[in-house]
Amino acid sequence: MITRDPIDVPYTTNPLLSLWYTVAVGAQDVGRATLLIVQSLAGVRRLFSKRGRPAFVEQLYTVGIASLPLITIVALFIGMILALQTGLELRRFNQEIFIGSAVMVSMLREMGPLMSALILTACVGSAMAAQIGTMTVNDEIAALEMLAIDPVRFLMTPRIWALVIMTPLLSFYTCVVGVIGGGVVGYTQLNIQWVQYFDIAIDFARERDLYVGLLKAVIYGIVIAGVACYEGFTAAQGAVGVGRATRSSVVKSFLLILILGYFVTRGFYNG
Repeated sequence: MITRDPIDVPYTTNPLLSLWYTVAVGAQDVGRATLLIVQSLAGVRRLFSKRGRPAFVEQLYTVGIASLPLITIVALFIGMILALQTGLELRRFNQEIFIGSAVMVSMLREMGPLMSALILTACVGSAMAAQIGTMTVNDEIAALEMLAIDPVRFLMTPRIWALVIMTPLLSFYTCVVGVIGGGVVGYTQLNIQWVQYFDIAIDFARERDLYVGLLKAVIYGIVIAGVACYEGFTAAQGAVGVGRATRSSVVKSFLLILILGYFVTRGFYNG
């Protein structure tokens, strides 16, 4: 397994040298985290073994079923907000009937994958970082290695594959609930019939939008699990280190989700 010792930036009063150290340490972090992700994804066969299956099913429940109530509420109100804001603007041109298309396209392309990923980062990713970080500072990871058990495949593989599978499903669920929320606003506040709303929404739905959204969700799932587990494995200095690892995993995941989302969108919709 990759060393769990955190990489520290050497202290220096030279700003250029400090910047160079920061970039170098960041590159090392990215390389080590990427290697961990590859190792964990390569251990997929363990998920179907008699010993690995229970942990995998538990992670599927934690990531998917346990997150449904919060995702449902957030998706519903995101769809309602999109419909209300879009409808108020379109009403100025007597075109409010097209709010269904705006909500559908927004949810499929961006809001569905993004909101589900942010919720999973806050709820699931932080918990993963805290759990593995606690095991690291309490030498439980070292104990696993003493027993010749690979911590990456034992702890990280079921978590990353659970997110790879459940994040696209939750993203699609977020899109569906968001479109329904937009329909509620359209029917109750903009006098748009349900049939008209959903007919127009479905007419503007494109397969490419769905596929790109699901691709984003898969990438986000890998990022959430990879960052959370890596930060947990590199936690140090007791409870303070666990808190620092949890905070760092959430912040880094948020930033990577936004950055990667931009590049995926640009790659598929640039011209």
